[in-house]
Amino acid sequence: MANVTKQASTRFSIVKRSKGQSAVEKASYISRSILVSEFDGQTYRPKYHEDLVHSEITLPPNAPKEYADRATLWNTVELSEKGQKSQLARMLKASLPNDWSYELAEEVVRDYVQRNFVDKGMCADWAIHDSENGKGQRNLHIHVLLTMRPLTENGEWGAKQKKVYDLDENGERIPVIDKKTGQQKVDKRNRKQWKCHTADSTDWNSRENAKMWRKDLADTINATNEQLGIALHWEHRSFKEQGIDREPTIHIGAVANALERKGIQTERGNINREIIKNNLLLEQAKEMLMLAKQEFHSAQYAKIKSTAVSVKNEVMEMITKVRERKGRLDLPIVSGKHLRRISDRTALQSADNAEKFITTRKIDSFESLAKFTADREQKYQQLETVHLSKGQKLSRLKELSKMYALYAPIQATYKESQSLKGFAKMKYDREHKDSLSKYPELKERMQSLLQNGEKITPKQWKAEIQSLQSEYDSIGREQTKTATELAYAEVISYNKKNLERELQNESRQHNRQQSRTKRREEEI
Repeated sequence: MANVTKQASTRFSIVKRSKGQSAVEKASYISRSILVSEFDGQTYRPKYHEDLVHSEITLPPNAPKEYADRATLWNTVELSEKGQKSQLARMLKASLPNDWSYELAEEVVRDYVQRNFVDKGMCADWAIHDSENGKGQRNLHIHVLLTMRPLTENGEWGAKQKKVYDLDENGERIPVIDKKTGQQKVDKRNRKQWKCHTADSTDWNSRENAKMWRKDLADTINATNEQLGIALHWEHRSFKEQGIDREPTIHIGAVANALERKGIQTERGNINREIIKNNLLLEQAKEMLMLAKQEFHSAQYAKIKSTAVSVKNEVMEMITKVRERKGRLDLPIVSGKHLRRISDRTALQSADNAEKFITTRKIDSFESLAKFTADREQKYQQLETVHLSKGQKLSRLKELSKMYALYAPIQATYKESQSLKGFAKMKYDREHKDSLSKYPELKERMQSLLQNGEKITPKQWKAEIQSLQSEYDSIGREQTKTATELAYAEVISYNKKNLERELQNESRQHNRQQSRTKRREEEI
């Protein structure tokens, strides 16, 4: 099936003091934290929404360690800029696939920010948000706030621009000639003057850079989607650049909307850092998010639900109340530990799914939900330990096999060379000079991977890899199922607390309204 194409949504902008903007305010907004600006004395309190998935500051090696503190970093930036028209920071806002888990998004964005910005010398303050529009469509996206001045080797802010001398065809500096005297001009301190111009100290402001950063983000998303088996291609070029004669639609953050599934939905797996770095992605664990249907036919489920509603179930009552008020459950984006591993977050908001979850697991109270959660937490930790151990063994065996694939033909060439003598050897060595030159290095690398007298056994490695991969994937699927159960438990527990808080607020508001009404009546 051909890939569906989605227009990538990326927007670069400059934080400008001339527009009344503040780098501290922008940092406060993306991190959802309260920050005080030393430049203007204002305390920035972002309007809080529970949409913060992750925030982090990534620094180049020469940056002062104290810049890891958000307030210190951006206040230093603000105070280093004296002009009223100063450019304070560069901002990037870009959409991410809603099919990704938070855990995966964090790893991919961290790598993208490091490669494109921090490795170039910028300090990066970045955050991942997962907002929701009025139609219930999720919008996973990133904000990146970047410094604009280069840092010197000793960690001080350098100049944005530098003086560059103009050169003649011989590469020599061109003197500034006084038209009256015909001699080279000198300044007040009797120093000779040379033709020059100012240029940016870095290439960070280049339009080509912006194009490159957009392309790299789209390429990174596409590479990750390909590994996950998601048939959606992200296009970084504008419609005009693609030669398409139509206006682009506005970004609504609804990859899930474009790929909407009906009935059974597929959840892509729990992919951790080790798997990404070692390219040991799971053969995708297909998890039935309609969890009740995994174990029960519809007739059996109907019987269970009928029994459940005939007995008072405080969990079901809570879900019913939330459904009546909002139509769906809220997500604990900030506090959700296992939610981070789930890709289909919309399914977790379904009240139907939540009801099926508690009835099929015979959960009839919040006490039994807490016990269920504790049991599953223990199970998940055990699975995670075994999964990580097998993953490390699998990674090592794959690395050995990969190295052997490089080493074997070179070793064969070396052995053939050693079997020859005289002119035949000289001719052979000359014809295979490149391969023979690589032999010592590859042999050393091969030996370094082998452990304590371990022999080279490629056939045995292949068999072990197949066996381990099967076990690894099986445990991964069980992990995914357990993580999904825990995520449902998190969502239900969160909505209980949220509902209690909302009801308390409404009760207080009602009591205040009654008190005001009573006072008015007494005054009359």
